[in-house]
Amino acid sequence: MNSLSDDQTFAVSALLHWFEHDISNKKYISLGGYAGTGKTTLVAMLRDKLHAENKKLKIAFVAYTGKAARVLRSKLMQANAVLAQDSISTIHGLIYTPVVNKREEIIGWKQKDTIEYDLIIIDEASMVDERIWHDLLSYNIPIIAVGDHGQLPPIQGSYSLMTKPDLTLTHIHRQAKQNPIIGLSIQAREHGYIRPGNYSAYVRKYSSENPDFHEEMQEMISTYAPDVLVLCGYNNTRKKLNQRIRFSLGFESQDPLPGDRVICLRNSHKHQIYNGMLGSITEIHSDGEEWYEAEIQMDDGDLFHGRISKKQFGSNTALNFTDKRSKIMAGELFDFGYALTVHKAQGSQAKKVVLFEERFKKMSDQEWKQWLYTAVTRAEEELIIFGS
Repeated sequence: MNSLSDDQTFAVSALLHWFEHDISNKKYISLGGYAGTGKTTLVAMLRDKLHAENKKLKIAFVAYTGKAARVLRSKLMQANAVLAQDSISTIHGLIYTPVVNKREEIIGWKQKDTIEYDLIIIDEASMVDERIWHDLLSYNIPIIAVGDHGQLPPIQGSYSLMTKPDLTLTHIHRQAKQNPIIGLSIQAREHGYIRPGNYSAYVRKYSSENPDFHEEMQEMISTYAPDVLVLCGYNNTRKKLNQRIRFSLGFESQDPLPGDRVICLRNSHKHQIYNGMLGSITEIHSDGEEWYEAEIQMDDGDLFHGRISKKQFGSNTALNFTDKRSKIMAGELFDFGYALTVHKAQGSQAKKVVLFEERFKKMSDQEWKQWLYTAVTRAEEELIIFGS
């Protein structure tokens, strides 16, 4: 295992001290770390040291989404940091159980009475909203919340575990610094500005003065694929991009159709779908004036089946936040998901990200840095930015 940096070494010692001596006074502790600071390496080292102290210790590693849980599993397995008694799952898989009817159909979910673990470690904890957090705390099990404190707060509400983490990692490791995406994330976080230019064959930014700006933009739109995240700031821009991308893919109808990419816009405890989750429509048909009956293959692997609002598609805002809220509780809210606002995309990552920089007039400099940093860190391998 790689040697730890000074701030990683301090954080591991502090976490061990908390777990061994202080959990009766403080039931949880938070660790924030920027992209490239080695949060997963630290967690793997911590698991190794905890095992040395107690061979029977059972840890539940969890993340907010299924994709994040799979990524966490892969990283921890590579580091040989998962023992037979441990588990890796979504938070929802850990603490909720399905309610089924006589036909064995899932009609809802309820919180489990108990879970048999000695410690819970949350990855991507910046995604956890207030309700889920309170449910986790109710088990009275020690919790380590690990996340990126440079990102925007959760989509739902204003509560964030990462606003003021107890411990922080700020040292970017040498190998990470060689990654141009990490380099741009530092520019975004520290300066709120990314210089136009080519940073690698797969990472570049075009300024609006660049003669290739519009041609490259059209190329990005016309070559859309489901594994690409197209990000922007304004909902109006999102709508226009969704329309243009759908048209380039051959969708002539304004209505959602099988094959359309969609995004969930509201948490549904019943269906275990959450604000910001992406999927693809597999079946859809009209169910009266207000609703579609739809089947959606979610990217996390689960299959959604239920009613979704017709009026949400192409709307400027989520109906959940309008005076129509009471009328749309009988179904779920989805919209086209080819282009997303950065706020909606904060729980997602993709090999390729296409970003349209858009700053709201009322944004403070710090809010803009968070927005830009969150956008850049959605990219895993390829990042194309179109400057404002």
